[in-house]
Amino acid sequence: MERIIPLWVVQVILAFIALFFVLFGVNLLYMAYQINDPFSFIMTFFSSNLIILIGTVLFISFILKIYRGFNKNTDKKE
Repeated sequence: MERIIPLWVVQVILAFIALFFVLFGVNLLYMAYQINDPFSFIMTFFSSNLIILIGTVLFISFILKIYRGFNKNTDKKE
């Protein structure tokens, strides 16, 4: 049975969501430097770095899945 939505389309959508979280983390990191309270700065700084790290890893994994999916499809056609 054929899928209604191809798998690579789902991966592209998830990659854009992961990219959104990377950009959100960068924005949060920028806002962390505006905070005057040291405790709030440290908590915001580390949380923004964690968001950036997780978003980047997810973005790279979705891009690799798209790449592998296209390579697998081209191997079958030949």
